Amino acid sequence: MRVRQLNHSVYQTEYHLVWGTLYRRKFLKHYVREELIKKLYKIQKKYPDWYFTNINTGDDHVHILMEIPPKYSIAEVVSKLKSQTSVYLRGRFKFISKIYDGKDRIWGTGYFVSTVGLNEENIKKYIERQNAFDRGFNLTDRLRLS
Repeated sequence: MRVRQLNHSVYQTEYHLVWGTLYRRKFLKHYVREELIKKLYKIQKKYPDWYFTNINTGDDHVHILMEIPPKYSIAEVVSKLKSQTSVYLRGRFKFISKIYDGKDRIWGTGYFVSTVGLNEENIKKYIERQNAFDRGFNLTDRLRLS
């Protein structure tokens, strides 16, 4: 995970996203998986500040590890990924539309998201060290004593 920069912000945000197929149907076989991953990278070309670190699937769910800038909400990103891949896969593989009797979606409602990054102890230490070297004391300890 890299530190990235926008015009008015510097960020280091990485997320683990997971969502499942509608009714947990197991249609993400190797040939569908390959097309899904290709489509995800095509979507990324429209959003060049999105970075996929890793993509994989089970037969009935998708895992993505990606960096998302703070100007996007997680819900917005997941919505775009799910809707665009749904349209593409239903058009590419007719059997998927048949599985769902022509429904306009193939992904289940909702998703799981978890932040990925430095562990809590490292962050606490990093925060504790800020300005301590310049002033010769730890502000957190000083405030605790008062």
